[in-house]
Amino acid sequence: MKLKKEKKEFSEFPNVISVRTALKEGNRNTRISALIMGFGNLAGGQIVKGLMYLLMEIAFIFYMVMFGGGFLGGLVTLGTRTTEEVFNEEKQIYEYAAGDNSMLFLLYGIITLFLIAAFIFAWRTAVKSAYQVQKLKEAGREIPGIREDLKKLIDGRLYGTLLVMPVMCVVVFTIMPLVFMTCMAFTNYDRNHQPPGALFDWVGLINFQKLFDLSGSLGYAFWHVLGWTIIWAILATALNYILGMILAIVINRKETHWKGFWRFIFVLSIAVPQFVSLLIMRTMLQEQGAINILLQNLGLISAPLPFWTNTMWARVTVIIVNLWVGIPFTLLQVTGILQNIPQELYESAKVDGANAVVTFFKITLPYMLFVTTPYLITQFIGNINNFNVIYLLTEGKPAAMDYFNGTAGKTDLLVTWLYKLTVDFKDYNYAAVIGITVFVLSAVFSLAAYQHTGSYKDEEGFQ
Repeated sequence: MKLKKEKKEFSEFPNVISVRTALKEGNRNTRISALIMGFGNLAGGQIVKGLMYLLMEIAFIFYMVMFGGGFLGGLVTLGTRTTEEVFNEEKQIYEYAAGDNSMLFLLYGIITLFLIAAFIFAWRTAVKSAYQVQKLKEAGREIPGIREDLKKLIDGRLYGTLLVMPVMCVVVFTIMPLVFMTCMAFTNYDRNHQPPGALFDWVGLINFQKLFDLSGSLGYAFWHVLGWTIIWAILATALNYILGMILAIVINRKETHWKGFWRFIFVLSIAVPQFVSLLIMRTMLQEQGAINILLQNLGLISAPLPFWTNTMWARVTVIIVNLWVGIPFTLLQVTGILQNIPQELYESAKVDGANAVVTFFKITLPYMLFVTTPYLITQFIGNINNFNVIYLLTEGKPAAMDYFNGTAGKTDLLVTWLYKLTVDFKDYNYAAVIGITVFVLSAVFSLAAYQHTGSYKDEEGFQ
């Protein structure tokens, strides 16, 4: 009987109702709550809860009147006054009069928009709460006080209470900066428009048009860097996977002795921080580095090999060095998967007369691809954004930095080019456009590729 009663109460007083229903079916107190937050709760006896809603509305109105309105206006104009020299008649000197800061106007405007969104959420909650109080009173039931609400938050809705802080952190430290960066893509915030000395303004989709226009300098650089980025990501992912898998299979054979020792040798490079390994390799492969000097002393070469001074040599070199850094990770993962393949499959194949090649392509490879395809997709996206290997080895060189006013080189990936545009050249608008483009390409590829994998389509069907 108690269970039926609880179900009946839940059906009469649902936790999830729409604001439209509350305003349409609500009484006078509920509708007034749409204008004066908490009015319905105060009228129903929920004093603390009603005061909280009311104070929230008062604080929001105060903020919008004192600051928010101006911030929204600044978001539209991004500032109108630049820093100027003004002659001080009394001191007979020129002084600088501070101007507007477009970046701060953009930041404060975005913060205000997020606060408006938060207030709308709170307003909806207040209207729904007033409607629930109304229904409880109409049914002659007891109105829960602040203690009952707190108990519900700690007990029945603990999952929601625990998620409040993580969600706030995600909004403040992830979503808001992403929105701020995205907005920069629609401005002319570059090296020539640095506030407060020079303001920047909204330019719409012009930056995107320049990025995709192959005839322009920015478009020419983008398409060439994008082409090398895709080639790099494919080769780095495929070679790491294939060679790592072959190495794991060789070590995992029954005939191979000292398996632990060989795995330790190859995995040893993981123990050294990656940036240390890459900087050491960069030094060793210089024209007067250890590798060239050793080869010259052995009489194998007469002149230093152009590891970092020739475009093709540099691109091949970074791919090879990445293999040395990345194969141990593939080795570890593939080893665990190989050891979980049922041995009965290999024994049955051997009885049927299958040789090692047929066994690999019919048993090992399908099993490996089924399990590791999500890992391959992740690795591919990771290589598109592989900043460390490229920047620490070549810094985007060699050859002349002839892409877009010398901002990018022949081995730059989109992510390293983006870094240079922001840190070295202050072209924040173009960097934001590239960042958005990389995100869209990565997201679309990841979703499309994963949805066509066996791991997604037939998760339980692999035999």
